[in-house]
Amino acid sequence: VQLQASGGGLVQAGGSLRLSCAASGRTFIMGWFRQAPGKEREFVASINTFYGSIYYTDSVKGRFTISRDNAKNTVYLQMNSLKPEDTAVYYCAARQSGALEYGYWGQGTLVTVSS
Repeated sequence: VQLQASGGGLVQAGGSLRLSCAASGRTFIMGWFRQAPGKEREFVASINTFYGSIYYTDSVKGRFTISRDNAKNTVYLQMNSLKPEDTAVYYCAARQSGALEYGYWGQGTLVTVSS
């Protein structure tokens, strides 16, 4: 499975961006991770593409929304009320049913939030 992330850019604090991640095939769970400069990569959100269950890290709850379009094998991350601390390279990832870890990763898209 290949993943193609897009939608990053420069936005002012309080603004919005929508990231997209297109997969070349159906996957069980798709997620978004991010890595800020000098920090480790962290989990942001995930969605089960079959059952719809969703998880968010606490810092984005109420601001970010993950959604899916199974017909397009695409997952979206709508990011609202962006803060400078959301600045990072965002990666989409996927894992298949039964897998314990994410085995597929996209190339990353940079999100920069200016204060």
